[in-house]
Amino acid sequence: MKRIESILVKEETLHNVIKLKSMFQRDDSLAILMYGSPDPDAVASAMALRELLRQTAGLSKCTFIATDTVARHQNAEFIRAMKVDIHLLGTVDIGAYNVRAIVDAQPTFFGEALGNTRTQIVFDHHPCMTVWHAELADVRDNYGALSTMMTEYLLAAKVKIPRKLYTALLYGIKADTNNFERDVILEDVSAYYLNFARANRQLIRRIELNQIPDRYLKYYDHAYHFKKRYRDRIVSFLGKVDNVDVCVQVADFFLHVIDIYYVIVAGIVKDRLIIIFRGDGYRRDCGAIAKKAFGSYGSAGGHRSAARVEIHLDAIKDTLHGDLSQEAVGQFLVQRLRGKRK
Repeated sequence: MKRIESILVKEETLHNVIKLKSMFQRDDSLAILMYGSPDPDAVASAMALRELLRQTAGLSKCTFIATDTVARHQNAEFIRAMKVDIHLLGTVDIGAYNVRAIVDAQPTFFGEALGNTRTQIVFDHHPCMTVWHAELADVRDNYGALSTMMTEYLLAAKVKIPRKLYTALLYGIKADTNNFERDVILEDVSAYYLNFARANRQLIRRIELNQIPDRYLKYYDHAYHFKKRYRDRIVSFLGKVDNVDVCVQVADFFLHVIDIYYVIVAGIVKDRLIIIFRGDGYRRDCGAIAKKAFGSYGSAGGHRSAARVEIHLDAIKDTLHGDLSQEAVGQFLVQRLRGKRK
């Protein structure tokens, strides 16, 4: 393990740990902000930051805050197992905290949600698309998971890492790299190995097995009976769904069908049409296809193997003549994917 730790502990991280500790006084309070629905990588990173400062700065209070509720059942199961409480932004006065930190996101992701409240600390692994400022900002967009970076910080700070935190960081790396199917670097592999050796792997297996809520089974049935197959591609519209995770789960399932390499599953969530793309990452570039087919209607993009489109229903009202039936939306999806206009 000494060799692994030598790979992970960098001069930059050591310097940032010193700066991080200098930003706190004993009995200070900390708000850790996450953007969107909290995923394992964000939650594990928040847990790591809290543990580091608990042992080195003596925090009196630390609160986890997200802009959205937990959508995916697996993520909710993980959060319950970690015994973590996450509050919604808007229900907490973040201005009452001495220090505010953002993990797995950047200040501009939040739009106007933060108001005039300034965040002093930012840890992220997404590319910087706009200009922003923080007293301590560490963004490494070549990392596969933020949990890898936070493992480095814990090692650099020489704090005692509880088994529960090893477990959270391992699951964060597994989830955000999709079991290393996405781009990773040596540090991701090293952090995975270190956490793997000390984590509760049986707990992670239990969480991963419990992934499909019973109420979702009707959507699988619907998708099977109304799917459209074109050689190596399946397209399916589910109608109105509980949340976007329904589309993700169904798309992942169909990708396991023999000779299917590319899946598009859509559903209506509140006032938006959500379209989920899943592929093998080899034959098709899901992100490029999503942007080309639906970019003119709403936000669209992603990676080679996974992409997402969000279209406000008003944007396609005229195109569909207000018809959101199975046939109309299904035809719209197929036409756009073929590059045709109605």
